Amino acid sequence: MLDHSDGLLAQLRETPADEALVTGLQRDLHTLKGGARTSGLMAVGELGHAMETLLEAVSNQRIELDEATIGLLERGFDRLHGMVTRIAARRAIGMPQALIEEFIARAENRPVESPAAATPAATDAAAAPAPAATLPPLKPLSKPIALAGMGEEDDALARAPQEQVRIRADLLDKLVNYAGEVAIYRARLEQQLAAFRAASQEMERTNTRLRDQLRRLDAETEAQIIARFQRESDSGREAFDPLELDRFSTLQQLSRALAESAADLQSLHESMEELTRQYETLLTQQSRVSSELQEGLMRTRMLPFESLVPRLRRVVRQAAADTGKQAQLKVDGAQGELDRNVLERMTAPLEHMLRNAIAHGLESPEARRAAGKPEEGTIRIAIRREGAEVVLQIADDGAGLNRAAIRARAIERGLIAPDAQLTDAELDQLIMQPGFSTAETVSRLAGRGVGMDVVASEVRQLGGTIEIATQPGAGTTFTLRLPQTLAVTQAVFVRIGETQFAVPIAAVRGVGRIPREEMVKPGASYRYGGEDYALHDLGALVGTLPAKGEGHLQMPLLLVGSGDLRAAVAVDDVLGSREIVVKSGGPQLASIPGIFGATIMGDGRVVVILDVAPLVRRQAAQAATAARHAQPQVEQRRVPLVMVVDDSVTMRKVTGRVLERHGFEVVTAKDGLDALERMAEVVPDLMLLDIEMPRMDGYELASAMKADVRLRTVPIIMITSRTGEKHRQRAMDIGVERYLGKPYQEPELMRHVHELLKLEVAGDGLLQ
Repeated sequence: MLDHSDGLLAQLRETPADEALVTGLQRDLHTLKGGARTSGLMAVGELGHAMETLLEAVSNQRIELDEATIGLLERGFDRLHGMVTRIAARRAIGMPQALIEEFIARAENRPVESPAAATPAATDAAAAPAPAATLPPLKPLSKPIALAGMGEEDDALARAPQEQVRIRADLLDKLVNYAGEVAIYRARLEQQLAAFRAASQEMERTNTRLRDQLRRLDAETEAQIIARFQRESDSGREAFDPLELDRFSTLQQLSRALAESAADLQSLHESMEELTRQYETLLTQQSRVSSELQEGLMRTRMLPFESLVPRLRRVVRQAAADTGKQAQLKVDGAQGELDRNVLERMTAPLEHMLRNAIAHGLESPEARRAAGKPEEGTIRIAIRREGAEVVLQIADDGAGLNRAAIRARAIERGLIAPDAQLTDAELDQLIMQPGFSTAETVSRLAGRGVGMDVVASEVRQLGGTIEIATQPGAGTTFTLRLPQTLAVTQAVFVRIGETQFAVPIAAVRGVGRIPREEMVKPGASYRYGGEDYALHDLGALVGTLPAKGEGHLQMPLLLVGSGDLRAAVAVDDVLGSREIVVKSGGPQLASIPGIFGATIMGDGRVVVILDVAPLVRRQAAQAATAARHAQPQVEQRRVPLVMVVDDSVTMRKVTGRVLERHGFEVVTAKDGLDALERMAEVVPDLMLLDIEMPRMDGYELASAMKADVRLRTVPIIMITSRTGEKHRQRAMDIGVERYLGKPYQEPELMRHVHELLKLEVAGDGLLQ
């Protein structure tokens, strides 16, 4: 009810003259007040009564519903929400006497002697309630107000709540999983039934051949018997007719028996065909019911974004009060539903971003007035779906990112060199670094540098991306693209080599073909529907062999669209579309961009579901970074750069110090995924690699590097405690250049390093 009231209050701020909104707030407060008093929660009841008194004065036009009155109502609802939260946590609440007096004074249009200065937590923490305030009795209104259950029936079909049942989230997830398993078994049944029908059709063809052979056997038998009878007649011997002596009765009986058996087989086949049709009908009906069951279970997992809006509004109001700024929150597309897991996991990041927007983005009222802006800042949240992604945009009309301060703080923390040349986009991304903050002092609201770090980490774990657009003096917009984590979806199946992939059909705009010679032209694109689609190779995107399109005169293309992105992805074959059950890839794959999940086919095979848009964006970003930094790196790097990848902090430190002592630059990574992320920015000259690591081990990283055009030439030295021949041989098969055991000898390690880098050393062991 408080959330509903919060929505009405937000509408009232936009349209203060709407009397229906005032009436709705009175209804909510009247019901809440009555329930609180019935439960013995007099503090909640008295505050609700005081707020209702104020709304009554507004309804009777005794006072004006101005900005100050709406702000007071917002404070009152925030206090009510805090009190209800404390009650739910079995904590005591006190009588908010000062706030009640403020409402009464405002209702009577007189100044309050001592405005409420205490915080809600401090006031509500009193264990014993204060004496109830003496409130004026309710006066009759100039026009009747219809209360739920006490008047207009239409207002009561509109406000009557439907019966609801609470279900544990883990139980619901299990039910969704079971429904997915049913769908997989149904797919296997469909596949087996299709195989049975194919066998039945083959049986029909065999039976046709059998009947034809029997006809030929009958004809041949009769021809032979007649020929024999004619020979005997020609010889002058008196002969009986074959039918009279029953000479061919046995052979004829066998032939007739075979014909009857063939007819019986045909009858059995027709019965099997009829049963197959019945099974297909039942399976179709079961498929419909199963799909409805899955959709129903999925709808139970979907929550409207507007259920989170009241909480976000309170965050904005609290942050604005803490900073002395004025701000309002506007939400577009709040009626859309999101997967419960996405909504829950994004709640905290959204709160961080709203606090940052107020603490760092919006200016003070005086500064906004001087800049020609309204004193009250605006923060907008927009929710929409684009293909297989859910897009959240958080925008403010503040001062924009202070890139000079970001650069200064990055240099201070050693994140970039003082003479580093970074683009605006690269500078903006620095605010996502752990512990990064441009705030001069730490406050309750900001300054510790954990806000955007939390956002980036959570979005990355969901397999999403963050884009930042800022304009000095006009504000900043954060665009979060998150995967649409549905359990059941339609997907297009494509093939690269011997590997199949599934692509959610929501992201697919169409299918096309292009001459092979067009694929190799730099900057080539494919025109479709009046738009240009940049050409990409799915093999290059996923790290396999490039697409060849064997068996096709032209290269098959899968046309993908997401937001502003348009990509024509070359594949070996497009295999069609079908409904699939999305399975989570687990924590190992959750943080890898481009992997939507996996599905199990009818024959038990596991097929990876790709989200192509992040793969295309990552490749474009890597290409742009490589083009921008390739030449400067060659010119500026005076000594070789060695990357040490090991999950042991001790090994990273010891090995790093050994290399630095010999004059090398060193960069470290804690596992394979961390190494890949770092190599997106810079390619090392040599890698020292451990095998056993979390998330991605050494074998997997080495395989990924050898399949990547940018990284395949980087020499790899594996340093591991696994010294068996089997482990060594696997490393050599992947393409690892050297294999050392732990603990290694420093001279031996440095000899291999110098050999692989083709370096000469002076007498002191340092680089020439």
